[in-house]
Amino acid sequence: MKKPKILIVDDSKPILCLLEVILGKKFDVFAANDGFSAMNWLMEGNKPDLIISDLQMPNIDGVELITYLSGSDYYNEVPVLVLSGADESEVVEKYGKLQIAGYVSKPFDPAELVQKIEQALRKSETAYNANGMFRLN
Repeated sequence: MKKPKILIVDDSKPILCLLEVILGKKFDVFAANDGFSAMNWLMEGNKPDLIISDLQMPNIDGVELITYLSGSDYYNEVPVLVLSGADESEVVEKYGKLQIAGYVSKPFDPAELVQKIEQALRKSETAYNANGMFRLN
């Protein structure tokens, strides 16, 4: 059985390394240190099953990345979890129009993060299967 692909976008190397270790057992993990690197990876023809993104990063930030993904016919169905140091109510107030599948605050509980990832993937798989468009392997 093929593992779901997860793209992690965060400018913190320690966070990227930690997430690769935590998530690498259950998922194929790809890392990008900002939205620009993530966009390059996506433009190479890669399509993850889920994206985890910080909001505040250099170059292209998470808000710009999520806005791009939401407007794309190819990537708009990929669920995005926000992993941020900002308070969730602040994020909702400031970025409430972003299409995100969930929010996890830093510092994070690894078990909670894995649970939110699995929930988002299940919702995504159900939606795609209902339309006959996509199936997680």
